[in-house]
Parts: sequence; C-alpha cells; structure tokens
Amino acid sequence: MEEDSSRPYSFKVGNHTLIRGDCLNVLRKMPESSVDVVVTSPPYNLGIAYNSYKDQKAETEYLDWLVSICIEIKRVIKKDGAFFLNIAGSSSNPWLPFELMVRLRKIFYLQNHIEWVKSISIGTNSHGHFKPVVSNRFLHRNHENLFHLTKTGNVKINRLGVGVPYKDKSNIIRRSHQHDLRCRGDVWFVPYDTIRKKAEKFNHPGTFPVTLPQMCLKLHGIPNPLVVDPFMGTGTTLLATHLEGGRAIGIDIDRNYVKIAKERIKTLFSSDEHSSKS
Repeated sequence: MEEDSSRPYSFKVGNHTLIRGDCLNVLRKMPESSVDVVVTSPPYNLGIAYNSYKDQKAETEYLDWLVSICIEIKRVIKKDGAFFLNIAGSSSNPWLPFELMVRLRKIFYLQNHIEWVKSISIGTNSHGHFKPVVSNRFLHRNHENLFHLTKTGNVKINRLGVGVPYKDKSNIIRRSHQHDLRCRGDVWFVPYDTIRKKAEKFNHPGTFPVTLPQMCLKLHGIPNPLVVDPFMGTGTTLLATHLEGGRAIGIDIDRNYVKIAKERIKTLFSSDEHSSKS
C-alpha cells in the first residue's frame, strides 16, 4: 500500500530539516531564491521496488512529473545556485535522461555534463563494483549521468575543490600554478563501498556514495551552503552536506526512509560530539 503523503510532517536533527511528504508540494511552499544547491537522484522509472512509490509510469507522465518538480527547483534556487541531477537510463531505454534534458533546456542551462563512473576496466584490471548483467545484447552499464544545471550558465565553480594532483610535478612551476592540483574534468570515478547484503545500504534500492554529493558541493564551492534534496531516500545528501559544513533540507515520501535518514544524521552528530570530547 502506498504512503499517504497528504499529511507531511517535518523535524529537525541539529541544523538539518527532514520532511516526510510529496516533494512537489513541499517545494511549492519554499521561499523563492532561498537555496544554494540542490543535489538529488529521482526514481529512474525502471520498475525499481521502492516502498512507497510506483516506479513505472508511462514515459510522458514520468517526464511531465519530473519537469514540474524541476520548475519548482529553479524557483527556489538562487541566481548563482546550482542543481546537480543524477539520473540514468537502462540498456533497453537509454534515451530517457536525454529526453528529460531536452525538456529542461527551456528551463535551465546545462553548464556541465558529468559522467559518474561506478566501475571501470583499465587494461586487464577492473575497479569498482560490476553489477551482474545477464544479456546477449547489452554491455555492462558502468556509468550514470550527473547533470550540473544552473539558471544562467555563468555560475562560477571551484574546479580545484575536486582537483587531482599533477602526475608531472614540473607542470606546477612551468605553468605557474599555485597548487599541486589540476582540474579533474567531467568524468568522475566514484565507486560504491563493497556491500554483501541489502541491509548494508539500508534496504534502499537506489543509494549513491556520500562522496558523490560531497564532490558536487565542493565543486559549487560556497561556504555553509543551504542544500536541498527533494528525493532524500536514506539521507546520503544530508550526510554529505553535514560533512561539508552546510545545512540541509531533505524530503522523501517514504516514512521508513525518512526514519533511516534521521538515524544516520543522529549517528553523525554523535560521532562529532565524541570526536570533540576526545
């Protein structure tokens, strides 16, 4: 049975706010131009077994629904804000993310298109987790899309916030760089932690590593950001925001996921308190 989201409720954990409710309704009540960064990963419409959401709409209905949410996201982010949207298609329906981007072209500027690589083979070595695929038609899907959307297309970013050290150190002096860092580029290898059972990812079918939203916040580069995740799930974006010194608002329609997110954030605060006393 689906959750009744008509009666949303919210609560605080430290300086973070968790809201159980329909994200479209919640976003519509938020002040205009009040948010620095939105980082989120909506359901992909692939028939994934969520607790309180049917992940199998007709494609037009699904795209219309996401566009309506993205319109509200544009309204609530600041002029120099950013919207990081993680979404993927499937082997049998690879066009879906790009169909969405064509629609969003009327609403946002696509400032950067980042490929999130979850697993990769280099030579004879493999890195990351390769989800088993049984097919005589398709290759293993190693990546997902991370779209960096802004209102103007001219939002400054902190490229070295997610930079990597030079391999050839002579480049530092030869090119008058102030730091041993260069731009990482638009392909990010961020593997999952190794897990062996669903409970290790809180029984949620679509989590992402904390490192991914952390890198989004580092790239945006402003201190103490207000961050919103309309599809909070088990709270990974909230954890990343906390680790980066920001304040987060997380929204999810599922009561159980909100409860898990609350416990994860509380654990992080407890860890902070323990560290400060040590």
